[in-house]
Amino acid sequence: MVTIIDYSKRKNSEGEEFFLLVLQGGVEMVKSNETGRYYATARQCNIPSTFDENTCKNLIGEQMPGSIQKVKCEPYEYAIPDTGELIELDFHWTFVKEGDTIEEVIYDGDIQQPSPGVF
Repeated sequence: MVTIIDYSKRKNSEGEEFFLLVLQGGVEMVKSNETGRYYATARQCNIPSTFDENTCKNLIGEQMPGSIQKVKCEPYEYAIPDTGELIELDFHWTFVKEGDTIEEVIYDGDIQQPSPGVF
């Protein structure tokens, strides 16, 4: 299950405003590579919506069946919000509806098989 925890206003390339919903998965325990100690965290992602601001506000706290999964992508720079430090990432988080697979989400239902010999 994922929970809608917030929303944010954005503008598309034509300058039109729309709202993103901020989704959060359940609590996970992750082991630090630096200290070897565990810490609690939760995956988050944003999804675009067709809702107005009032509807987005009312959706906060709603739960939906699905999960937030890691997807490989081209490397990009990311600024850590608390420190401003720039790091390079090669993944992003995406919402996967319960019953769907990550391949269906990535390829919009057109699942593509890798070429022979490509892993």
